[in-house]
Amino acid sequence: MPLKEHLLELRKRLFLASAGIVLGAVAGWFFYEPLLDALQAPLAAAAEEQGRSIALNFTGLASALDMKIKVSFFLGIIVSCPWWLFQLWSFVTPGLTRREKGYAYAFLGGAVPLFLAGAWLAWWVLPHAVEILTDFVPAGATSFTDAQGYLSFVMRLILAFGLAFVSPVLLVGLNLAGILRHETLAQGWRWAVLIAFVFAAIMTPTPDALTMILVALPICVLYFGALGVCLLHDRRVDRRRMAAAV
Repeated sequence: MPLKEHLLELRKRLFLASAGIVLGAVAGWFFYEPLLDALQAPLAAAAEEQGRSIALNFTGLASALDMKIKVSFFLGIIVSCPWWLFQLWSFVTPGLTRREKGYAYAFLGGAVPLFLAGAWLAWWVLPHAVEILTDFVPAGATSFTDAQGYLSFVMRLILAFGLAFVSPVLLVGLNLAGILRHETLAQGWRWAVLIAFVFAAIMTPTPDALTMILVALPICVLYFGALGVCLLHDRRVDRRRMAAAV
């Protein structure tokens, strides 16, 4: 496909994905209050555990409205993940046959649960990350946490986990579509491990090594799991080709 057609296809997929996220954000607008309460729960738990005052701080006149819009879009990203993951797959593998397009459903069947599993794991890690970071506040001091910064902290953590869990499924999907062979994955496993830890170090906002490892290890496990699936698939395809050649 020429570069111009690639750019047009990218624009199309970005538009469709953005439209899905906007629709999800409209629904998220109405669930802002319970979601905000859930986001503040780790701060309240840390305040009770450490015996100090910890609260969100809205520093500007419009910061509360800005916070509501961002929280709505954040929820929109989570709710619309099947849609924008499908757009991702459609862009990466354009021009496939009808049979190969059927792999899109298999991709979504694996990617959506894994994305949600990664988001859930990040949600589970969030209170521990909040406790670690707030523990650096000196005794007797009050921590007024910037609402915008805290939301960015949560979004980065959850999206990092979710996308990390999806990436190996994308590799399997490319293999099923005949675009990527298992030999390529086997040769690049060292780079994959390195990239997993670099990605974890950049995307996780906590300064401790434990959170980075919690992000990187599942990526590595899923990568080698994807390698195993690709190996089995390629062997089956090779046997069929050999039988057809005979």
